Amino acid sequence: MGGSNPYIQSSKYALPTRPYKLTFLPLGRTVEVRPEELPYSRDGAKGSILEIALGHGIDIDHACGGVCACSTCHVIVKQGLESCNEAGDPELDQLDNARGVTPRSRLACQAVPDGRCDVVVEIPSWNRNLVREDHH
Repeated sequence: MGGSNPYIQSSKYALPTRPYKLTFLPLGRTVEVRPEELPYSRDGAKGSILEIALGHGIDIDHACGGVCACSTCHVIVKQGLESCNEAGDPELDQLDNARGVTPRSRLACQAVPDGRCDVVVEIPSWNRNLVREDHH
């Protein structure tokens, strides 16, 4: 899927200028994000947690294709939240529909770390897609 949502204003964010590490819990998987390799995929904002995860083979449910039209890519930023762009109104509206929201909750398709520090995110158990269809 991928693309953009024509009904919302895109969030403002700064892309990283230096490499940083992004760890996905409970998978215990850490990837090194290299700014020169962005974008890794088409889903989510460029440099977003979702886009980076998908580009490294880490599945996070995202029913809308990463265009901020659902809450299925809800993650909890355990460390490094200060390096992410601020959540906009469209993201906050979608988070109102997410399960288990915390003050550190973000939509993975909208949260873009700027690289000033390493980031650790938890993918809630209900957002882990353990079944994958083959590409056609």
